[in-house]
Amino acid sequence: RTVVERLGDRWTLLVLMGLRPGPVRFTVLRDMIGVVTPKVLTQTLRALERDGLVTRTVYAEIPPRVEYQVTTLGKSLRPTLDSLAEWMRRHAPQLIGS
Repeated sequence: RTVVERLGDRWTLLVLMGLRPGPVRFTVLRDMIGVVTPKVLTQTLRALERDGLVTRTVYAEIPPRVEYQVTTLGKSLRPTLDSLAEWMRRHAPQLIGS
């Protein structure tokens, strides 16, 4: 139940899908997802980091640069996420139309 609650969060799957290509900066990820507020995105990223699915790397630059990427554990979700994304592509018209 705990795992379902964590992965079933409103933004978690979108964040994990947004991080699939590799390291992504916060603002780029926020723009990919769209309507998420910075506060909620930060909370989601912190939860994913706490769960070991995402890492946060801070670069000592001015201004500081922060990137997020999926860990090995997070990458193990990729086949499942790919299957889910394919299912959504096929069935979205039916679900949205209801």
